[in-house]
Amino acid sequence: MDVTPQTAVVFYQHLAKLFYAIALADKKIKKAEFEVMKKEISVLSLRENYTITTAKIDIEHHITATFKILYFEKASSEACFDDFIAYKKANESLFTEKVKSAILKIASKISASFSDVNKSELILLGKLSIAFKETAS
Repeated sequence: MDVTPQTAVVFYQHLAKLFYAIALADKKIKKAEFEVMKKEISVLSLRENYTITTAKIDIEHHITATFKILYFEKASSEACFDDFIAYKKANESLFTEKVKSAILKIASKISASFSDVNKSELILLGKLSIAFKETAS
């Protein structure tokens, strides 16, 4: 799939919102969650060539920078998750099965990175999984 660089940047910023929501689900972001997110993004973008555009875009930069902005702005987990889901519904074509699988993999690893998955994170992961099974009407 090939989209404009601007569309790709917005896509990665929305991924950051999702990953932030998962990390903050238990009301506190741990350094381990952020580090796992960075590592998994790096692995996916290099090894699995996880890109949605042929333009040279630093995926890790856009996701981590947005994540940090959300953190410093004290954005809520719920608002970030809802924003991601709204974006997903409005941009179904960007969310191929491969992309959804990669996102779920990263989200699961973030939630399990510190003291295993807790109830709040499990609920968000379940909501995400359900949202990925739905398609826009």
